[in-house]
Amino acid sequence: MLFSMSQLTLRNLRLAEIIGALSHALDMTEGQSQGHSERCCWIGLQLGEGIGMSTTELSDLYYTLLLKDLGCSSTAARVCELYLSDDRSFKKDFKTLGTSLPQILRFIVSHTGPSAPLAKRLAAMVNTLKHGGDIAQELIEARCYRGADIARQMRFSERVCLGITHLDEHWDGSGRPDALIGRAVPQEAQIALLAQVVDVFFAESGKDSAIAEINRRSGVWFAPDLVEVFNAVSDSDEFWATLADPGISRRILDMEPVDEVRLIDEDYLDDIALGFAKVIDAKSPFTGGHSERVAVYADHIAKNLGWTEDRRRWLNRAALLHDIGKLGISNTILDKPDKLSDDEFATIKLHPVFSGDILSQLSCFADIAEIGRGHHEKLNGTGYPMRLKGEQISQATRIVTVADIFDALTADRPYRKAMATGDALAILNKDRDIGLDGRCIDALVTGLEQTIAIAA
Repeated sequence: MLFSMSQLTLRNLRLAEIIGALSHALDMTEGQSQGHSERCCWIGLQLGEGIGMSTTELSDLYYTLLLKDLGCSSTAARVCELYLSDDRSFKKDFKTLGTSLPQILRFIVSHTGPSAPLAKRLAAMVNTLKHGGDIAQELIEARCYRGADIARQMRFSERVCLGITHLDEHWDGSGRPDALIGRAVPQEAQIALLAQVVDVFFAESGKDSAIAEINRRSGVWFAPDLVEVFNAVSDSDEFWATLADPGISRRILDMEPVDEVRLIDEDYLDDIALGFAKVIDAKSPFTGGHSERVAVYADHIAKNLGWTEDRRRWLNRAALLHDIGKLGISNTILDKPDKLSDDEFATIKLHPVFSGDILSQLSCFADIAEIGRGHHEKLNGTGYPMRLKGEQISQATRIVTVADIFDALTADRPYRKAMATGDALAILNKDRDIGLDGRCIDALVTGLEQTIAIAA
């Protein structure tokens, strides 16, 4: 039986620890190496201190940097649709793109439909060249506005939300979504974008490349005085050694402004879980609301199995976050309308591994990592990724598994339309006490009947 964190008192549980660990999921969505957001946080805080930001401003900058990509999952499916390309590799390479027109044209040619039939590839390239400005505006608006909305739901300040909204604004007014100019660009957004460019170019080509790129964009993307501060703070071996340190997570946690350390309670932890559930479900048009519905169905099951309110609250967080590993899977696979190849299915089977890895990094979520890792296991050992059997699978994991399958069956998928409730339950019952726990199926049916009775 899993040990429920919500049965403990949440003492000294820091918001910074939670957001830092969950930022790794955002890095996966953008195709960046683990720790990208944390490295940006390191760079950005050096700049913030260098320009004399107050403690409160540094605190807001801290969370802007960790959450800058909070809305990134909302563009994944559209990138695949428009460019006929793997969203994660497309986004990763796009961030290393220079500013010249020839570079942009070469990128479009090399990254549009690399595996698509020639006619489809040419049509996609023509569409991009013809409507490139409108496409860029659409994608940036979707990402930035969505990210800011989720940040508000997670109780972050308006300064943080505006930093996320205006991440892609440029000093000379050539950015998006609102073409802000000069000092109209929020300071947090300017710093976050500069930090992002530094990290991606440093990771791709090294220190000299990162420095050259920032200075090349001075007065265009970035305020010249901010570039001067960057040149000053980065003029040391320690700066670059820290960026290359695989243990940077601990250093970032220690860098949270002492006077602004934020502790969280049970209610806030629920809001964080719900916020990231929205990030997860935005990854694909076929999973909108999936995690929240799984949480509802799991609660029906747990309630009818006699679980206490505290344990059900804990299970709700597990259900909301069970699919966080899907942020590391390309939409070319998630949204594929045809049968997956063996290699593609092998990739899909990694998402519960990713879920478990991300959740296990946090003390407050470590006891739900087993559910994230195990929600595709079956009682008869035919599931994945560990092929667990029988009592090796906890009751909590069995509950989420039944809730997850039921919602998947009753929602539209790329390869079929949603099933009627009766048909979905019939499929569950075919696997009763073979792969799925019959008690969980019965508890789900009872919960659905109770819901219908209340609605009537």
